Amino acid sequence: MIKLEKVKKTYDTGEAKVDALKGIDLHIKKGEIFGIIGLSGAGKSTLIRCINMLDAPTEGKVYVDGEDMTAMNASELRAARKHIGMIFQHFNLLSSATVYDNIAFPLRLDNTKEDKIKDKVMSLLKLVGLEDKANHYPSELSGGQKQRVGIARALANDPKILLCDEATSALDPQTTKSILDLIYIINQKLSLTVVVITHEMQVIKEICDRVAVIENGVIAESGSVLQVFTNPQKNITKEFISALLSNELPVAFRGGEIVQEYVEGSYLLLRLTFIGENADDPVLAGMIRACPVECTMLFGNLDEIQKVPFGRMIVGIMGDEDGIYKAISYLSEQDLKLEVIGYVKRNDSSAR
Repeated sequence: MIKLEKVKKTYDTGEAKVDALKGIDLHIKKGEIFGIIGLSGAGKSTLIRCINMLDAPTEGKVYVDGEDMTAMNASELRAARKHIGMIFQHFNLLSSATVYDNIAFPLRLDNTKEDKIKDKVMSLLKLVGLEDKANHYPSELSGGQKQRVGIARALANDPKILLCDEATSALDPQTTKSILDLIYIINQKLSLTVVVITHEMQVIKEICDRVAVIENGVIAESGSVLQVFTNPQKNITKEFISALLSNELPVAFRGGEIVQEYVEGSYLLLRLTFIGENADDPVLAGMIRACPVECTMLFGNLDEIQKVPFGRMIVGIMGDEDGIYKAISYLSEQDLKLEVIGYVKRNDSSAR
């Protein structure tokens, strides 16, 4: 549906040239919700503007629904953009126009007849849950309601693609969830291809099928959301995920020296990740029965990613060197991902 080939974008500031994109290759499938995540300045907003050619690439090709957008003239681009809706972080509504007129705006630009405009606007208001707000002005709406108007306006011309540029960044967590739920419903109901730009991993986790992590103008890592969450390869990806999944050691173990060699009287800290049906298996109970070690669970949570159970915990085990070796061997044979953090002594003063 969307294909980028070796896309580069360079801005000439007058004093220097800035390479915002440095050869992006990306393929977004028809009907999926694809997330692009990166820090501020990573190039994600430039990337999404290259998809609809609001920013023309310096080099490379952009294909949308099989058409080469970079080869189009201005008239052809205007026609192609009718099939690409876009919603923004700060809503971009006309403050002097009613909700109805904001949604009708792109239809009137396209010289659509007023009776058809009315039918379309009212159906979109129903879709986004704002049937009773047609005659209100943006100043009378909450942030979530404004974004719902922005979504309805983006859908007015029956686009095939919906681009979401930090669409929930200005919203509180509860409203963010309601907007993400709406985007998911629209994706399912209208079979739209959705591209979500964000700096929040929670947004990716909530609704996306696949994700690309962009850093310094290049794609650092990409894959299914489940794959990237459970087996991140790059430091930037691990940083994003750590915002949701704690990598920090419990208080009682912070500040102590972590070593990889066995130290008598120290705990060996392990990070365990469970995926799928085995996420709630009693692995630790089995390990304790099979191995002469003590075990304490320091952190744990159970969640779902793309409707697949996903569990994660940090445990500490203590025993003699042979017992710990047997415990590691036992865990290595289970259906989980095992990461050895290292040996560290408990700081009992932290409890006082």
